[in-house]
Amino acid sequence: MFRGKLFGVFIAVFLVFLYAPTLLLPIFAFNDSSIVSFPLKGFTTEWFGVLRDTKPLHVAAKNSLFIALTSAFLATILGTLAARVASRYKFPGKQAAIGFIMVPMVLPEIIIGVSLLVVIIQMGMSLSLWSIILGHVLICTPFCIAILNGAFMNLDQSLEEASFDLGHSKLKTFWLITIPLVMPGLVSSMLISFTISLDEFIIAFFLAGTEPTLPVYIWGQLRFPAKLPSLMALGTILLVLSLFLLGLAEFFRRRGVKRTGQMNSGGFL
Repeated sequence: MFRGKLFGVFIAVFLVFLYAPTLLLPIFAFNDSSIVSFPLKGFTTEWFGVLRDTKPLHVAAKNSLFIALTSAFLATILGTLAARVASRYKFPGKQAAIGFIMVPMVLPEIIIGVSLLVVIIQMGMSLSLWSIILGHVLICTPFCIAILNGAFMNLDQSLEEASFDLGHSKLKTFWLITIPLVMPGLVSSMLISFTISLDEFIIAFFLAGTEPTLPVYIWGQLRFPAKLPSLMALGTILLVLSLFLLGLAEFFRRRGVKRTGQMNSGGFL
C-alpha cells in the first residue's frame, strides 16, 4: 500500500516536472509585459501580432515546414522498404546491415552534423535546405524503421497469400493489401519524423547556410530579452499545432486498427 502511494507521488512529481514548463508558455504568451516573470501584469494578444509582422520568422517557418515535410516523406519511404526487408526476408549480413542503418539513432547529433558538413564541403556542394534534409532523413530513418518493423511483424501474412491466390502480383498486393494494413504505422512514422525534423537544431545549425530554420531562428532571438514574449507566443502556437497533430494521428490509428480487425475477421475477402 505504501509503495503504491509512493509510486503515485513519484508519477505526479514527474508529470509536473515534465509539463509545467509547457503550461507556462500560454501564460506568458498572453501576459501584458515585456519581462517574462511573475507577477502577471494583464491580458494581451500583442505578442501574436508581433509574430504576424515579423518577416524573417515567416521565412524560417516556411523553411522548417518544407524541410520537415520532405524529410518525413523520404524517411518514411526508406523506413518502409527497410522494415519490409527486415521483417520478411533472410539474407547474409542482415543484422549487421540493419544495425548499421540504426546507428544514427544513438550517435550524438553534433557528430553527425560535423561529419555531414565535412562531407558536403569536400564534395563541393553548397549548404542549403537540401543539405539539412539530407541530415534529417539520416536521423529520422532509424525511428521510422523501429516503428514500421513492428507494424510489418504484426501483419497477418495470410491476407497477402490470399491476394496472391486471387492472381494479384507482389507489387499490387503490397499497394492494395499491405499498405492499408500498416497505415497506422505509416502515419505514426510520418508524424514522428515530422516532429523530429521540425524541432531539430544541431544539424540544421551546421548545415543551414544562409537559410535558417525555425529552431535556428529562435536560438538567434534568445540573445535579446525583449524578444522573449513573442517567442513564448510562438511556442504556444507550436504547442497547439502539436496537440492537433497528435489528435489527428490518434484518429487515424483507431481507424486503421478498426479496419485491420475487420480484415482479419474475414471482412476484406
